[in-house]
Formats: sequence, structure tokens, C-alpha cells
Amino acid sequence: MKATMVTAPGKAEVVDTERPTAGPADVLVRMRACGICGSDAFYIAIGGVPPRQGCTPLGHEPAGEVVDVGVDVSGITVGDHVVINPMASPSGIIGNGGPAGALADYLLIENAVRATNLEVIPQHIPWQVAALNEPMAVARHGVNQCRPKPSDKVVVFGAGPIGLGATLAFKSAGVGHVVVVDVISSRLDKALQIGADAVINSAEEDVIERLVQLHGQGESLFPGKAGTDIYLDAAGVAAVVNTALAAAKKGATLAIVGVHKEPVPVEFVNVMSNEITIVGSIGYPDEFFEVTKDLVANWEKYALIVSHTVPFDRVDEALELAGTPGAADKVVVTF
Repeated sequence: MKATMVTAPGKAEVVDTERPTAGPADVLVRMRACGICGSDAFYIAIGGVPPRQGCTPLGHEPAGEVVDVGVDVSGITVGDHVVINPMASPSGIIGNGGPAGALADYLLIENAVRATNLEVIPQHIPWQVAALNEPMAVARHGVNQCRPKPSDKVVVFGAGPIGLGATLAFKSAGVGHVVVVDVISSRLDKALQIGADAVINSAEEDVIERLVQLHGQGESLFPGKAGTDIYLDAAGVAAVVNTALAAAKKGATLAIVGVHKEPVPVEFVNVMSNEITIVGSIGYPDEFFEVTKDLVANWEKYALIVSHTVPFDRVDEALELAGTPGAADKVVVTF
């Protein structure tokens, strides 16, 4: 079979490798779609993930069709469409330093158990939408870290895939008002289409002033604060943290989901005096299959997140597209 692998710093290749065989407790999946993550570009740049530098399989956002089922596996049959949790592989994280990746023709699911490392989905769900399950779980965990209530007023910074996923997650949690902030108008249009209540183009508008207009004045020792309860950073830039803390009222929460590549200074007198909670979020300890249900129920909205689908025989183009800032929102490879 063919598999995509990091073979050297700055280089990813499609190589010939042995097709895996399902054991009694395993399931073999023919890949049908796999999203590309920003971390894939990082792995390529550094030459792979230790200790597999020079031979790191890529792809950790998988969806596919079951083609073989071990005799001890229950609840799964040949032909089932499935989403796969890459974190639950006993041999190592799929596409993140483990021995297998999902940017390949086939993927072996060891010790296959429904709702543990894979789940069956209805066959009408488009493959490129099914492949969103993994990044949407990242977004859902960020939202869960905020412990939102229906009465909360929320702002999401960044209308890329994670920010849009967080917007859907907040609305799924019953939050009454969600604002999305970005500098790209087409992304803000998508945010409105998937259910954001308002958007702010931070290249053209004063974010804090608009938040005060939308969410009212917030209680604080200092004037000019917004009534926003939750700020979620899905952009990973210092300006977001600075804006959120400048706007945050007493008792507000700031959640960091976006990856910051540089340190961000924080004025802690403001954090202390306004009792602001700053919480980090990484991965999806419990959210992977929580997302699956919402993905199935609202797949048309999730479909808007995918900006490009690229066939596997042009995976090099897909990786380049996804790794070029501003060139695409979400790239999914299809098989």
C-alpha cells in the first residue's frame, strides 16, 4: 500500500509499505478521508517526531470504511463507515509519532472497541466531514474547559477550523450569544453561516468597543470593560490575549486553545484584581465521541469548515496548501 511519511527535514514522501493484517481483536480500515493539521507541517519542517525522525507516518484526522474485522470484535461489520480516535492506539498516537499514520491507503485499528478507539457513523455523512471529528474534538475540549452556561456571553478569536468548531460547540452547549473575531471577512461569513450571533473584523473595528455594544458594560475595578463572560483564543497571537485581558470584566474566563509560538507578557495586577481565570486546553481527553453525535446531527454546518478537498494522489499539493499561511482554511485529503 501507499503511505505518506516524513523522510527528512522539510521532506514528506509517499512510500510503498506493507499492508497491515487484522488480528482477532483488530479492524482494518480503508481510508476515505484524512484532514491535514498545522502540526503536520511542523513535523515535516523538523524531519519527523522523535524517536521516528526520518520515518514518521503522517495523518491523524481519519475517517474510513471497514474492510476486515477480527473474529473477537463485536458491533462492527465490513462496510461500516467509521471515525477513528488517533489518541487511543496502543502502539502509539496515529500520525503523531506512532508507527502508523492515516495519510495512507489502509489503517489498522488495534483492539478495536466502539466508542473507545472508533465509532460507526451513518453512511450519508460525507467523508470530508467525518474527517473533522478529531479537530472538532480539540475545539470541544477548549469549550468544555470554559464550563459555559446558557446565560454566558462568549467571544471566539480566530475563525479557522478550531474557532469555528468552538463556535459550534458553544451553541451546542446552549450558549445564548457567541461573537467571532477575525481579520478575514470570508471566515467571518462562515462564522455567521454556522450560527455565530455576531462577528467583528478586528482589522476594521475596535474589538473592545464592539464587545461593549454587543454584551454591555462589565463590572470591574477599572472602566471600559465588556460584559463578555468567556474569551476563547483560537488564534494563538499575542494581540488576542492583550485584547481579551483589556476587555475582561471581573470573573471573566480566558481560554487558550491556539498555539502561541512566542511568549506573551501578562499584566497580573489586572488578572488578580478582576479575578480573571486563565485556562489552557490541549487535545481531547474525553471529547472525541462526544463530538461525533453533534457532527452527525449538524453535518451540513460542519461541512462549511472544509475549504479544500484534494485526492490522495496529490497529497504533496495538499500538504503544501495546508502549510501555506492564508492559502486555505481546512484541507482534507480524500481517497
